[in-house]
Amino acid sequence: MPTGIPFIVGNEAAERFSYYGMKSILFAFMTKYITDATGGEAHMKPEEATAWVHLFTAANYFFPIIGAIVADVFLGKYLTIMSLSMVYCAGHAVLALLDSKLGIDPKVLLGSGLFLIALGSGGIKPCVSAHVGDQFGTRNKDLLQKVFGWFYFSINFGSFFSTLLCPWLLTNPKYGPAYAFGIPGIFMAIATLMFWLGRYRYAHIPAGGSESIKEASSAEGLRALKGLIPLFLFISVFFSLYDQTSTRWIEQANRMDRWITLPLWGRVQIDESQIQAINPILVMSMIPVFTLFIFPLFGKTATPLRKIGTGLFLIALSFAMTAVYEVWLQAGHSVHFYWQLAAYFVLTAAEVICYGTALEFSYTQAPPKMKSLIMGLFLLSISLGNVLTAGFNGWLSGLSAESKRMFEGPNYYWFFTGWMLATATVYLIWSPFYRGQTYVQGDADTTA
Repeated sequence: MPTGIPFIVGNEAAERFSYYGMKSILFAFMTKYITDATGGEAHMKPEEATAWVHLFTAANYFFPIIGAIVADVFLGKYLTIMSLSMVYCAGHAVLALLDSKLGIDPKVLLGSGLFLIALGSGGIKPCVSAHVGDQFGTRNKDLLQKVFGWFYFSINFGSFFSTLLCPWLLTNPKYGPAYAFGIPGIFMAIATLMFWLGRYRYAHIPAGGSESIKEASSAEGLRALKGLIPLFLFISVFFSLYDQTSTRWIEQANRMDRWITLPLWGRVQIDESQIQAINPILVMSMIPVFTLFIFPLFGKTATPLRKIGTGLFLIALSFAMTAVYEVWLQAGHSVHFYWQLAAYFVLTAAEVICYGTALEFSYTQAPPKMKSLIMGLFLLSISLGNVLTAGFNGWLSGLSAESKRMFEGPNYYWFFTGWMLATATVYLIWSPFYRGQTYVQGDADTTA
């Protein structure tokens, strides 16, 4: 195992703590806590807050393509990660000022901070995942799948603790927004320091310069793009549903019964934003189960493309479940949040099967000098999915009350369920025709 891997994985855990902790409270902050420049209430409607969060998420997954080009052509992955991590930290510092009574419109501070975070977080995304793969060659390529699993595990390890802590800080009168947004900033600073400490242990792949551009426009590069871009379009629809766990699923949970009895604590009410913490717990539990038992059970039939297709159908099922819960809520029934946990179980299974597989598959299908570029395009598909969700909610917010009723309540969830099922069906028709090649640093090309 390369000696730089612990620094990369540790960096990823701290960075994801900062990102998911901040993101877990965005929707609640916008709909319950945000004020105007005078300190008066300026709470957003659910449709407006949903559009804001998904546009921010879209920006997070748009800037990877910029970071990929900078890394592959000019600076290399290491310098790109270090430079943009500083921008990332600056964004967190701006958000920590939201409750500081500076006389600046909080929406201006919020938008500025989110832009800097999107630029920093987005720019390093393709570089970090490609940097992991760069540490492996022909001698230890058999460890690549295991390391990507641990890399993904570290993401969820960090996000689990932050999605419990940050909502509590936001709702606690002793702390509030300054602490809720400030603590993630501290963890981003820790992440940057940890990555810097491993600088002499990494395998540094230099920037390809004009060679990267030539490879992207070569027959080999164009063949890779021709095969992967349709796959990324299918993935975009997956994420138009998945990322609504940070918006519409929170709004639905807010109307559910969230009281539970805990040993020593007695009866407590779970904050609606904290329910998201079940996702990283399930991911950390499911990764070893799928990797060690379920995937080996199916042997060679569990190809990456079949795994991805299974995930597309599963996430449609999770949204169908939330549509049913919405029917119950609209009928006036008391619905416990345990029901939403069941939907999270299905959604997380879809995530582990689809997203983790697609991430590794995209890296291995990218020619050597196009690794960051391909990872950037993969992440751009997540941006597209969030743009679609933001656009749909922005369109909804502009409708009259009568027209909006067609897409409110259960119909909102049924719409996305049907859209995902149609996409998954088209994927089943397309996937048998995919042709590609597998590339590992220092290895000969092999047909995929």
